[in-house]
Amino acid sequence: MRRLLLVAAAFCVAGCMEVEQTSGSGKMPGQTVKRDTSPWDNEPLALGPKWSKGDRNSWEEQIKRRQLNSQHEFMRGKQ
Repeated sequence: MRRLLLVAAAFCVAGCMEVEQTSGSGKMPGQTVKRDTSPWDNEPLALGPKWSKGDRNSWEEQIKRRQLNSQHEFMRGKQ
């Protein structure tokens, strides 16, 4: 009976331990998912808004223009 209690206590203590969680950069061995790229490093869509690939400033300017024109109620009423 005492052994059973010791084994049960050992399992309870082991279940309460926190395992260290680390995130690695890039692809880990056995991982099939690649990390995301920055949005300004992608090619713009053919019929969508345009920006220069790899240029963060042009991408941010395009986002600002889209927010001002498409998501402003007064400007949408004029369209």
